[in-house]
Amino acid sequence: MQILTINGFRRVVDMPDETPLLWVIREQLQMTGTKFGCGVGLCGACTVHLNGEAVRSCQTSLADAAGGEITTIEGLDPQGQHPLQIAWLKHQVPQCGWCQSGQIMQAASLLRKNPTASDADIVKGMNGNLCRCMTYVRIKAAIKEVRDQMAHGTQAMHGKRKEA
Repeated sequence: MQILTINGFRRVVDMPDETPLLWVIREQLQMTGTKFGCGVGLCGACTVHLNGEAVRSCQTSLADAAGGEITTIEGLDPQGQHPLQIAWLKHQVPQCGWCQSGQIMQAASLLRKNPTASDADIVKGMNGNLCRCMTYVRIKAAIKEVRDQMAHGTQAMHGKRKEA
């Protein structure tokens, strides 16, 4: 039995310690925004934050996540108003949508660590998050828009406008 803090709530989970965090999130906790893609950590569809860092939940065990702060796409912004979520819609990024929660979680981690990311930093930081629909140009445009908003102080990463 492990205790997880996920999206700010403590949850008791009774699953084997070696269970991938992905299955704890999806099957035990019924939070299906985090997607199964490849199961070997190569596609990024299952990306969540563990202590603020993007991790592949299919390769992170329950034991490794216990005691940490986990954030899923559902916890990024309770109303879906995170600047990246808004930019994703504005730039019409989603097509099939399967990779999008992982893409957004990776981008949020990238901009938290590097709020002035160059175009090359964005490409490098998103490398390994695969999109079957090939919307990479739109993904990059959405990330750049949020980066630029942050640089001009018009939007904080939590989704609310900063007061002047």
